[in-house]
Amino acid sequence: MKENDFPVALSLRPERSVLVVAPPQDAAGHWAGAPSAVLSDGVIYLAYRLRRPIGQGRGYAVVVARSLDGERGERFETIYTLGREEVDTESLERPALVRTPEGTWRLYISCATHNTKHWRVEVLEADDPSRFDATRRSVVLPGDPKTGVKDPVIVHHDGLWHLWASVHPLADPGEEDQMVTDYATSADGLEWTWHGTALSGRAGTWDSRGTRVTSVVRAGDTILAAYDGRASAAENYEERTGLATGPDHATLTPVGTEPIAWSPHGGLRYLDVLELPDGSLRLYYELTRADGAHELRTELR
Repeated sequence: MKENDFPVALSLRPERSVLVVAPPQDAAGHWAGAPSAVLSDGVIYLAYRLRRPIGQGRGYAVVVARSLDGERGERFETIYTLGREEVDTESLERPALVRTPEGTWRLYISCATHNTKHWRVEVLEADDPSRFDATRRSVVLPGDPKTGVKDPVIVHHDGLWHLWASVHPLADPGEEDQMVTDYATSADGLEWTWHGTALSGRAGTWDSRGTRVTSVVRAGDTILAAYDGRASAAENYEERTGLATGPDHATLTPVGTEPIAWSPHGGLRYLDVLELPDGSLRLYYELTRADGAHELRTELR
């Protein structure tokens, strides 16, 4: 993709999008979304999160699905479901689905530690995305008592793994919704070295309270990223989508002063950009509906 094509390609049009997964119920607090897509051997695999309202289970499952229409990627069948009870977590957030160069499949899951604001990231591995086993998993991003880590975006490029994750401060009660995106690298995608903050909010703007990278692609020597932003704690769960660019993986700068996409009823978030062999882009994102529910939708660009 060319750098100048990125803003045009991501001029989202939810009114022309296609529903991929409906929320569990048609009511506020019920969500289907936070997608992560992989194209492998002509088939699109999609991981996403299902959520109920706070007090009713929150993020209760991560689903892995396989496209029934090949590279078109609009119709899916479920091939694996992970319940929160299987992984000792209070809530599951956005997964990251990855296939390694050796052919191994990995499902990185964001897990809330019980009775805290802390988050950690664990990984499951399998030879097929339908055969993940929750009893065989390991923690790859533990966070620490002052830091919660979640929602990783993971890319393999030039023999190295690159990761962007949402990082939340835990030291000050009531401030835990703030977030920045930190960057890390790894030789194997399991043991990570942090390199600091790649993207943070700007005072007085729509993303001042937090920034969360949701997808990263390359255009020559330039890194292009989609990200979620919010201006206040009240916008938690209803973030809007912005664009950022950078000369390297560790340095991203927001493009423009306004978000590029949102719902008339709230948020448009967790945009995942999947590059297809013909040069087009398959876009997946979570959209807020008029009834307050969130649904997973897709567009082709």
